[in-house]
Amino acid sequence: MTTSGISRRGALRMFGLGALGVAGAGALGACAPSGASSSSNGGDTKSKDFDFTSWSLNEEAAKPAIEKIIKAWEKAEGSRIRAVSYPYNEYLSQLTLKLGGGETTGAVHLDIAWLAAVAQMGKLADLSPVALKGGYTNVALDSGMYDGKQYGLPWNTGSIGVIANSKLLAKAGIKKHPTTIEEFEGALRELKGLGGGIVPYAAATKVAQLKDIFPWMQTFGCTLLEGNKVTIGDDASVDAVTWYKKLHDEKLIAADVDRFDARALFGQGKAAFYDDAIIGKGVTAAQSKDKTLADAMQPMKRPVLRTGDKPQALLWGGVIAIVKGKGQDAATQFALHATSDRATTTQYFTERALPPSTTAGLSDPKVAQDTFTTQWTEKITDTATGSPFWQFAQNAQIEEAVAKQVQAVLVGKEKPKNAMKKAAEEVTDLIKR
Repeated sequence: MTTSGISRRGALRMFGLGALGVAGAGALGACAPSGASSSSNGGDTKSKDFDFTSWSLNEEAAKPAIEKIIKAWEKAEGSRIRAVSYPYNEYLSQLTLKLGGGETTGAVHLDIAWLAAVAQMGKLADLSPVALKGGYTNVALDSGMYDGKQYGLPWNTGSIGVIANSKLLAKAGIKKHPTTIEEFEGALRELKGLGGGIVPYAAATKVAQLKDIFPWMQTFGCTLLEGNKVTIGDDASVDAVTWYKKLHDEKLIAADVDRFDARALFGQGKAAFYDDAIIGKGVTAAQSKDKTLADAMQPMKRPVLRTGDKPQALLWGGVIAIVKGKGQDAATQFALHATSDRATTTQYFTERALPPSTTAGLSDPKVAQDTFTTQWTEKITDTATGSPFWQFAQNAQIEEAVAKQVQAVLVGKEKPKNAMKKAAEEVTDLIKR
């Protein structure tokens, strides 16, 4: 991931502080990237006690598993960990406010999409030497890097990819997963022929989820961004959107579908393919009346334009970063333990179905015997990459700008070439702010 500084205005917008007065803006002064490496809070780095901040501690399903890790560490090390949590939708703004004010210490759980922006605040420790001890996979390590430094130890590393319903494929006479765009189109048409309201591919078509178009643009050869030059608008991106429009017009995908709609359609046996994170299996199967659906759900490599191309997928997961200052050393060892200790990561997997980030963890029998997780890691996560737009404070606005133009094409209000030209102009303006 390349470096891109966040402007003061961008930082204020990102952290939801645009309407604050001078005092509020001043409090965020430390949040602007300065390249400083001073301690975040000036506390004792050798202290055994520290905070652990995580949105998952605010979630009923996740909290018990994480508390178990915390209590085991406290007992073994004779330390005290203060658990801090905020709801996911408020987490980044709350964390950055506290971090900017020097109120956050210890270990912090970060969505990998946030790492670059938080790292630019200059408050996080470089964990490069420690990361070498963890036995992490290369993909996992990449998820915790920014500007050549390891700011996060990978906790759970997965991806967003395509899930197939093997029962529907068999019903349509499709004996193997399609591997190319041409084969994929053919399979979708066969599935449409089943009738009964089948949506062959429950692809995202609502603005809120149309960022799913990015892997398809990359499949067609668009790099999205080269340095600070936006490449959306090139022939490859136009070809991708033209293809998406064709699927829409032929009713191989449906209108007004987001992730929740896609899961519902798939759970009802009305969709053969849809995009989701690795956790999608558990969520979708649990919501379905078909108790055999889980066995029919299969990870599938995203079809490629030409045989030999690399299948595209978006990296997904979380890392644990360390704040410089009080409790830094102990928090670092805790993060290393939580993310790489085989017994700990295996237990966490059995409780939450989130794949470990280490080769040892992935090879543990309790993980390896889960065929879905093993195949997902091999077929999808292995070639997954992060979004080049994550480095910008305006990432959400960038995704929305592109999504709106793609949707305009789908509903017939814009032609693909003109829409992608507009998207490129909007994104270029956004990253300059």
